Amino acid sequence: MKPPGAGALSPRHLLPLLLLLLYHLAAAGTAATDADALLALKSSLDASNRLPWHPSTARTLCTAWPGVRQCDPAGRVTKLVLENLNLTGPLTAALLAPLGELRVLSLKANALSGPVPDGLAAALPNLKLLYLAGNRLSGPLPASLALLHRATVLVLSGNRLSGRIPRELARVPRLTSLLLDGNLLTGPVPALPQSTLRALDVSGNRLSGQIPGVLARRFNASAFAGNAGLCGAPLAVPCVAAAAAPGPMSLSPATAAFAPLPPPGGSGGSSGRRRKAAIIAGSTVAGAVVLALLVAAAVTASRRGRGRNKRVAGDVDKGGLGTPEEQAEEDHQQQHRSANAALPPATNSAAAAVGGREFSWEREGIGRLVFCGGAAEAYSLEELLRASAETLGRGEAGSTYKAVMETGFIVTVKRMRCGDAGGAGGVGGGALEFGRRAEELGSVRHPNVVALRAYFQAKEERLLVYDYYPNGSLFSLVHGSRPSSKGKPLHWTSCMKIAEDIAAGLLHLHQQSLVHGNLKPSNVLLGPDFESCLTDYGLVPAGPAEEKLGALVGVAASCVAADPGARPATAEALRMVREARAEAMSSSNSSDRSPARWSDAVIVGAPGPPTD
Repeated sequence: MKPPGAGALSPRHLLPLLLLLLYHLAAAGTAATDADALLALKSSLDASNRLPWHPSTARTLCTAWPGVRQCDPAGRVTKLVLENLNLTGPLTAALLAPLGELRVLSLKANALSGPVPDGLAAALPNLKLLYLAGNRLSGPLPASLALLHRATVLVLSGNRLSGRIPRELARVPRLTSLLLDGNLLTGPVPALPQSTLRALDVSGNRLSGQIPGVLARRFNASAFAGNAGLCGAPLAVPCVAAAAAPGPMSLSPATAAFAPLPPPGGSGGSSGRRRKAAIIAGSTVAGAVVLALLVAAAVTASRRGRGRNKRVAGDVDKGGLGTPEEQAEEDHQQQHRSANAALPPATNSAAAAVGGREFSWEREGIGRLVFCGGAAEAYSLEELLRASAETLGRGEAGSTYKAVMETGFIVTVKRMRCGDAGGAGGVGGGALEFGRRAEELGSVRHPNVVALRAYFQAKEERLLVYDYYPNGSLFSLVHGSRPSSKGKPLHWTSCMKIAEDIAAGLLHLHQQSLVHGNLKPSNVLLGPDFESCLTDYGLVPAGPAEEKLGALVGVAASCVAADPGARPATAEALRMVREARAEAMSSSNSSDRSPARWSDAVIVGAPGPPTD
């Protein structure tokens, strides 16, 4: 016989069950809230009924509703992509406010009308990426966009926006891309001092005034083209001529000195000849003076250039940097990290010891930092070499560094192994071949591919400069960034999104006739919205890869030997694989004259895994 109350739950068991029930009710409530908000958005904007959303499938909206690309663990929608769906009508803050956890909102290539919502920042305080390009939005850009403190990308190209570009956008701290081209915007271009800003396009508007110097130094003319009233660098329109063009009969003092005087009444032919002689003599003297000044300026610039080359030569010899790459799984224990040691100051030495011999930069000449795709110079070679450096990893193609410049701008730089032959899949060969290959890789632009921004080559140095991805790699996400740390399990939808991103990036590379050649989790970086981006594509030379493949085939053949007794055990097979890979790596590295010399001047910390 059971004692009284034996079948009842004790209070200590009842409380956890109650909390669990409340959690599930809250999660269901938030999911229902997002589902209701999406259904309301469909009702307001989807007049053509292109969105197959239905209340009966609301509980599976994160996986079953097209356009819902990502949800958080609580079931809230964080990424909504509704592009090319012929959505019409006005976009209001009230319509978006229930979707308060959105990080990414893309409504590109629709037919939305009306103004940009003024209360967007209050409605979506967590928004990071906003894409509204290719619609029919009109009216001014609201200054309240500056309240999107977490925003990194604002794309409103190809609309009918008018009025001025808000100066308040200079206060968006993390802004990396601002695309406002193809609108009806007027007034001046505001100064945007953010060091994070990497993409700017205000072309095809009605802007006027001088381009701010902070933007003129970082972006090329295409970012400002199609604005008849803009002047200054990088446009070929001098602001003096544009702002104060002289009248049709006015002459500057310098010009008036040589201009023919109006003939006085009754002047004869002899006075005209004397005036012509005076004009010719004055013009000759002025030309001689200008020529002398030009020669003097050229000589001065030449001397300064030689001095600058000597200083940069010392920097290249004594310090260094490199790109977004983490060491592969098997090399995870061998990675090193610096303590943000600053590179040595410039030196005036004209010769640098490279590979055990004297190398004269003055004799050979130093290369220049080339920005890919005709992009404007965002920073100089001197700024790059003065940056503090942190080693992220070393791979078959070279060593990778995180470079933090004095301005706070961060890039990743890969120092290539100069001995690589390149071949069919790598970056190597002679100077012309390296430049051609770097330009080819630098032309690749895709949301799931890490962009090559610039490259540099000299006699003994080759650098590739990429964007920096602070969220690390897929390997660090799954396994942890340190050997002692643990990764976190991924939801099935996250795994599917990662696979989708990688496939999209590979497809784009193959469409460009490029082969990745070194695809692994440590070469898949995580973007600002944790999208997967491929790096280290097209860098691994064909020779070492073929050697490694041949060695691994030999190991595989021994594992399927006809005599079972001759087959190696599992532990022995793994050891043979490691030895084969190490032998292939050592043979490919044997021609690298100084594989660690450059980073040795930078790395002062104890060995450790990368933080990226």
